[in-house]
Formats: sequence, structure tokens, C-alpha cells
Amino acid sequence: MSNHTDTTSSPWLRRLPIVLIAAVALVGAFTLRDWLSFDTLAQNRERLLAFRDAHYLAAVLVFVAAYAAIVAFSLPGAAIATLTGGFLFATFPGVVYNVTGATIGAIAIFLAAKWGLGQRLSQKMNAGEGMVKRIKDGLDDNQWSMLFLIRLVPAVPFFVANLVPAFMAVPLWRYAVTTFLGIIPGALVFTSVGAGLGEVFARGERPDLGIIFSPEILLPILGLCLLAALPMILKAVRGRKGV
Repeated sequence: MSNHTDTTSSPWLRRLPIVLIAAVALVGAFTLRDWLSFDTLAQNRERLLAFRDAHYLAAVLVFVAAYAAIVAFSLPGAAIATLTGGFLFATFPGVVYNVTGATIGAIAIFLAAKWGLGQRLSQKMNAGEGMVKRIKDGLDDNQWSMLFLIRLVPAVPFFVANLVPAFMAVPLWRYAVTTFLGIIPGALVFTSVGAGLGEVFARGERPDLGIIFSPEILLPILGLCLLAALPMILKAVRGRKGV
């Protein structure tokens, strides 16, 4: 009797964390979009700076925890959170706090997705044939390169880069390392923008978040993408020569 209960209830228990995350993300998309915004940051900037000056360590811990929650629950406002990190803590150590919060949140959603759905989907892909199996094998053969690529390419949504590896049986330590290192370039750009928000506020303007697509920023990031893809390119060339 107990065995039957375990086999029927455990799949639902495994899916509970990812279902909870999806529910919070859905509610947050409608209720927090206006709250986690540039206008809110502008209106509360003096209070935030005062709290940071009076309780620096607490401000860091609260900020990192809040950033992690935003990422873990795929809430709107990750870009604003990165700007806030730069505004409150300067480019450095602000970028360290931003990357740490984002990585913790990414690990949380990765574990929830992997525990709830990832293992089952990975087993189905391993047992499959044709195109699905070839894609899975290609990802398995080039995990380091693929993980760095999806973090470095600005066009890949952050929540997509968080979830896809969970369905591909990627080890946690490899996911954590590539997440932390792979998001540094983009985080550094937005953190530096946030560090200059004082002047932006004084002019009554909004920051230009499209700066990451400017040639002087985008070209070095694309260079890193090419470097990350180099092992796959070399492997493909050697494979053709071998054929």
C-alpha cells in the first residue's frame, strides 16, 4: 500500500518547487512590473543610499537575497536590480554582488527544474532517436562551450539559459561555474551604467540599457562567444577531416 502511495505522490512532490516558481512568476509578472522599475528606484534612491550608509553589511545581504529571489522566481526587474547594484555599491564591488545574487538565483531555479522535470526529460531524450537524440548528444559533447555561449550571447533570455541546462542532465558544479563566469561581461556593463545613475537622476533622464548592443561593447562579447564556440568548431573540422 505504501509503495503505491510513493509512486503516485512522488512525481507531484518533485514537481512542486517548479510549479511554485511558475505560479510566483506568473503573479509577479502582473503585480511587480511597476514596482520593480526604474521609476521606483529613482523615487527611493535617497532612502536606499541612507540605509546603505547606515547598515552596509545588511544592505549587501538584503540586496543579494532580493536579486537571487528575482532570478529564482523569474520575476521582472533583473535589469533594474543590476543597475541598483551599481548605483548602491559602485562598479566594484557592485558587480560581485550582482553576479553572486544572479548565480544563487539561477542555481535555485536550476535545481527546482532538474528535480521536477529534468531527470525525466533527460531519460526520454536519451531513449529517443533521430533529431532529438542528435541534439542531446551534441549538447553532451560540448557542454562547457554551450553553457558559456548561452550565458554570453545577449539575445538569449536569462530564464531560458537557467532552465535549458536542467533538462540536459548538466552537472550542478558545471552549471554554477559557467553561470558565474559567463554572466560577468554583461553584468559588468550594466553595473557600470548603474554606477553612473546619480548623474542620470540629476538630469531627469533614463539610462540607456541598449548600450550592450553598441559596437564597443558588443564586439568584445561576440569575441568571447567565438572563443567559447572554438572547441566545437575545431571538433567539427576534425570530424570532417576524419570522414
